[in-house]
Amino acid sequence: MMAMNNASEFDEIRPYYDDELPVVFEELIADPAFQKVATAALPEVPFETLAQQIRGCKTKRDFQVTCCYPFLWKIINAVTDGVTLDISALSEWQQPYTYVSNHRDIVLDSGFLSLMLVEKGLDTVEIAIGDNLLIYPWIKKLVRINKSFIVQRTLTMRQMLEASGRMSRYMHHTIRDKHQSIWIAQREGRAKDADDLTQDSVLKMLAMGGEGDSINRLMEMNIAPLSISYEYDPCDFLKAKEFQLKRDNADYKKTTADDLLNMQTGIIGYKGRVHFQTAPCINAELQHMDRSLPRQELFARISALIDKGIHSNYRLYPNNYIAHDMLSGTATFVSHYTEEDKQRFMTYVERQLSRIDLPNKDEAFLRGKLLLMYANPLRNYLAAMEK
Repeated sequence: MMAMNNASEFDEIRPYYDDELPVVFEELIADPAFQKVATAALPEVPFETLAQQIRGCKTKRDFQVTCCYPFLWKIINAVTDGVTLDISALSEWQQPYTYVSNHRDIVLDSGFLSLMLVEKGLDTVEIAIGDNLLIYPWIKKLVRINKSFIVQRTLTMRQMLEASGRMSRYMHHTIRDKHQSIWIAQREGRAKDADDLTQDSVLKMLAMGGEGDSINRLMEMNIAPLSISYEYDPCDFLKAKEFQLKRDNADYKKTTADDLLNMQTGIIGYKGRVHFQTAPCINAELQHMDRSLPRQELFARISALIDKGIHSNYRLYPNNYIAHDMLSGTATFVSHYTEEDKQRFMTYVERQLSRIDLPNKDEAFLRGKLLLMYANPLRNYLAAMEK
């Protein structure tokens, strides 16, 4: 039985327990790199005042509400035109869910979700975060204080299988025994072209824990597809640049500096309107799924089910319709935007293109990739509604 597992199995990946926080807080406060980042993020708050606030937190939620949420509200007020969450499709709000979502921003997707849940009087989520992003010791401490658990990626194949099994057991333990909701992206990393498709491997990992067949194990997780819609993606020009770098060099790999730049750009860049929308929990559909299907086909169907939940709940903006029409050379969706909307978006695209620094810059290719990022949500929405 899962509940009988030794909790120490999860010590390497789990968030901190509340009774561990005082020691971790002191380590964090003493870290010069954290001091520098905190001072830059909240220049209006003297660091010693922030340190006192941190020391006064007794729980992870205290830390989130006292220290993280003022920063998130500052981001919302400065670089968005509002963040909204609609969870009306979920029948039992107090039930723990595994929110499986598309992924736009490395830091803010889960941060905004937790903030909006608190605004509705609900608990925050535990967050799956890849160890490739834990670049410095203070980042690893901070995310574990902030209810994140670690997805280990820099492993051998054998180690990866063991780590996936442990993470799955931890997630089942979190939903079933801790009654704590979870956020996890539908795929490893962000879809650079916004073609949001669930990786079967994510579901296979979730089905490693729990009991019964694959359907029973996934039903235990109360999977709720979650759509995240940003009007503007601050990292769109960085993603377009990466497309050309990969096109021109098959061996291209992002560096630690690239990850840091993406995190920073995503946080401080303008996002316009941001909306989170849940589909219903998929348990009812899982209950009626053919359990005799071959394993590969079963997981492919469940991935498609989650994709439909995400795609059909996008909030679409004029940019999405404009990009679609520009790529297709038509005016199919002209009723969804004004000429002013189109001029504003075209100016935006050209400005983002100008931020790409490449010696052999392929502007036509890069412009096409930028437009595709904004057109794909509409394409996937239309396909989902046809189904």
